[in-house]
Amino acid sequence: MPPRMSRRDSDPKRCAGLALSASRLGHSSPQHCPIPCPLPCDADALGSPLAIRDVAALIGCSVWTVRQKYLPLGLPHFRTGPTGKLLFYKTQVIRWLIGQQKGGA
Repeated sequence: MPPRMSRRDSDPKRCAGLALSASRLGHSSPQHCPIPCPLPCDADALGSPLAIRDVAALIGCSVWTVRQKYLPLGLPHFRTGPTGKLLFYKTQVIRWLIGQQKGGA
C-alpha cells in the first residue's frame, strides 16, 4: 500500500516555492563574522562578575558592611530581580573604590 499524501504534498506549485537556492544560505565568508564591536578594545570593561561575599573580601569588610554602608554610598551593583541577589563587576567596584579614595566621586 503506497504512503498517504495530503493535498499539500501533491500540489507541485506549492512545493516548488519551498526550494531554497544554495547561494542564499549562510555567509560567503563566515570567518569575517561577527562584525567587530565599535567600542574600545577593552573587551572586559566591567570585569568579572562577583557575588557580595567576593566584594566584601575584595574591600576587606563584612557582607553586612557592604549592604548597609557601601550600597547607600553608591557602590555600583546590579540586582538580578525585584528580590534577586546582588551582582557586582570587579572593575566597576575597583573604579568606585579609587574614586572614593580620591574624594568621593
